[in-house]
This record gives sequence, structure tokens and C-alpha cells, in this order.
Amino acid sequence: MKEITYIVSEEEAKTRLDKYLAAQDEALSRSRIQSLVDEGQVCVNGNIQKANYKVKANDTIVLKMEDDRELEVEPENIPLDIRYEDEDVIVINKPKGMVVHPANGNQNGTLVNALLYHCKDLSGINGVLRPGIVHRIDKDTTGLLIVAKNDMAHASLSKQLQTKSVNRLYYALVHGVIPHDFGTIDAPIGRDVNDRQKMAVTASNSKDARTHFKVIERFKEYTLVECRLETGRTHQIRVHMQYIGHPVVGDEKYSYRKTMKTGGQLLHAHQLTFVHPRTNETITVEAPLPTQFEEILEELRAKEA
Repeated sequence: MKEITYIVSEEEAKTRLDKYLAAQDEALSRSRIQSLVDEGQVCVNGNIQKANYKVKANDTIVLKMEDDRELEVEPENIPLDIRYEDEDVIVINKPKGMVVHPANGNQNGTLVNALLYHCKDLSGINGVLRPGIVHRIDKDTTGLLIVAKNDMAHASLSKQLQTKSVNRLYYALVHGVIPHDFGTIDAPIGRDVNDRQKMAVTASNSKDARTHFKVIERFKEYTLVECRLETGRTHQIRVHMQYIGHPVVGDEKYSYRKTMKTGGQLLHAHQLTFVHPRTNETITVEAPLPTQFEEILEELRAKEA
């Protein structure tokens, strides 16, 4: 991890933070900068700020990031569950436990390592550590993730994510019985001030976040819900379900209840709909529940039969 420090000049004052950083290093894309800001890797005078913060003269900005020059991403022959692929995009059903892209201390066995073995080319917009990566899902979240094979596709998909036209549906098994059939959680999410590794519903340094859910099945102590992301904040579903008192089962970071061994949160991205960057065709891709998730549901049904 490297740290880069910038001091804002009088001429650069009143510029948005993300635009300021993009002007300092042409190799940094706006999407990469946005990710670094979201991850809390950018501080202004020792404080986390949003991307739209207007920098002031003499502000001290510290940017933390992996040094791409020090990391080499090697292709690895790791099996991929490919649910859709053409010349522009590839949609992967990611298994539990797989990290999306390399970082310091975790350079092998990632989805990017596997993609580099499978694909000849990937979009270079997000640098050598995140080739083709348009969005991410957490290590222990399973399911669909779309990857861009070229910069044209990457730009199109990024815009669709920004305009909220990509439809992402997740299944989650949560603690407790949700009494109503539908709901919307509209609560801003930002970095947890007490734990930099966590996100939280907070009024400070937060961004709008909306999750829509509907109940699929109720059990005596659990509820299976389908969640639709309107926004795509870090850990959004996990944070929002905890916020309403129904944390995701198996979530070691956000759930205060440990009732079964799951090896991570029971959260699965089961459907992804997007407009194809080249053909403008609407594409819908689906992935069935992982075996472990399905077996847990079957056990709950058997107990209550």
C-alpha cells in the first residue's frame, strides 16, 4: 500500500475532490477514484470526504492505494461458472470465498486471475489490478457479476450502473420474521466512524442508499427475501438488513446472531439485467442458489413441516 500526499494550490481550489485527483494522475480513472473514496482511502486534512467535496487552498489530501507497479497479476487456470459470454461482456456466477480482484496480501486465486486465463482481453479502464471489473460483490456473497472485455463495454456498463438502469436481484436469508410482504429501506450509508472495516447507516460522509425487498418465504425464525438494489453502496444489503433488525444469516461482520455455520453470509446475486453495450438488446442472466444455500432452506422446511 502506498500513500500519496497532495497540497491544494490557490488555483486548484473549489474543484471537486474526484476531479482534483484525476487531474493529478492521468492513470487514475474517475471510477477508480470513486472506488477509493468509497473505500475510505482518501482523506482531506485527516477526514474522510465525499467525491463532490470542493477542495480548498492548502488542503492536505492523502490517497492510499495499492501500487500497481509492485503487483503482477498472473493468469490462473481456475474454473469459472460462465452464465453469459460474447465479444464484449462476460457474466460470471461467483462462488463463495472468491475475492473479485487482487490486493496486497491477496494476489492469487481471485476472479481476475481466473478471467485473465480465460479471456484474451479485458477492459483496461480500472488498471492492471481490476481489468474489466465494472462492479463487485463481496468475497462471501455468491452470484452474478458482469465483466467488460473492452473499454467500450466498460464505459456503457458503468453509465448504466450510474443511471440505475442495471437491475440486480439478490436472495438473502435473514434473521427474524418480517411481517410485511414488501418494503423499501431508504437510509444513507457511509464508513462506520468506529470501525473503518465496516459500513453503517450514518448521516456523516454518507451517500443515498435504497434497497427494495419482498418476502419470498417465512420460517419460524428466519425470512427468505428478494432484494433489489436501486443504488450500489458497499455492503448495502448487509448494512440495510441489519439496520431494520433483520441481519443476513451467517454475516460475521454485521450480524449479532450466530445460529448456524454457513461460512459467510447467505446472500446470492441471482438475476442481472442490463442493456448490451453493442446491440442495445436487453439481456437477463440468472444463477440458481448455491447448493449450501438450498440445503439450508430445505432443512428449515423439513423442520417446520
